[in-house]
Amino acid sequence: MADLLVYSEKTQTACELAAKGREFAQALGLGVSAAALGEGAAAAAPELGAAGADRVFVSEDPALAGWPADAVAAALAQIAAEAGATVVLLGSTRRGKELAGRLAEKLGAGAVTDVNALELEGGEFVAARYAFGGATIAREKVASDVRVFAIMPKTFSNEGASPGAGTVITPALQLATGMKVVERRAKEGGAVSLDAAPRIVGVGRGFGKKEDLALGEELAAALEAVVGCTKSLADFQWLGEDRIIGLSGAKTSPDLYVGVGISGQVQHTVGVASAKLIAAINKDKEAPIFQMADYGIVGDLYEVVPAVIERLKAV
Repeated sequence: MADLLVYSEKTQTACELAAKGREFAQALGLGVSAAALGEGAAAAAPELGAAGADRVFVSEDPALAGWPADAVAAALAQIAAEAGATVVLLGSTRRGKELAGRLAEKLGAGAVTDVNALELEGGEFVAARYAFGGATIAREKVASDVRVFAIMPKTFSNEGASPGAGTVITPALQLATGMKVVERRAKEGGAVSLDAAPRIVGVGRGFGKKEDLALGEELAAALEAVVGCTKSLADFQWLGEDRIIGLSGAKTSPDLYVGVGISGQVQHTVGVASAKLIAAINKDKEAPIFQMADYGIVGDLYEVVPAVIERLKAV
């Protein structure tokens, strides 16, 4: 029997894909396979089975150490062939988007990345993603026999998932990589994972200088949130590129997003449109972000944010 195959280097995202993949598979008469690759992959197998995978292909081959994209793509192509996969769901992380193209080439498949909705219509997959700078949504079908979709993290949920058998399979893979790591450097300020964050404080050009971002960081600490930013602040080198939210950065789906000093241009808001609750603080009552916010405060952030922090600390 043909399978639907799911993979992400982030286990939570892979579980989300497995849960939704099981729904698709049942509608199409397919099985569900998942792949867990690299160091510590075996530990993810029970979670993937609980999320809906019938079979979990596990490989900790040394060639996968450090996640070389060429070796990972080769591993998935071999697993897809063994599973008879006609549909592959990947997480549309930075690594996942690169992987989608590499894997599609190996499988002779069509691919769609940055998918924020995937549905079955008449037995055919229809993928939705932002287009024209986020001003509209494109709905696309893939005509090839094998289809690859890279889906944004948190598009689906694995809560209440129907478990699969979770049978662990150790494939005999033939892997090699042309990549050689010559040096590793830690990112300044520590890495963040915006696409998996449950709460985010977004900071924008309403902040007058870099030092003032400490206000946003204090608010984030009070909310147990992480700090993200508009592209302009990364361009100013006030924050790292891994903090960018929007078309040029992360597409997030937090439980709470608080935009501080952000006007709400579409290039940024496409990255937070899936948030469950949006709050905004801006001194311009006509700022576009208020059109999408559930709650808004019109006022000077330098006055409003300290007051909010004080109230949060008192709770």
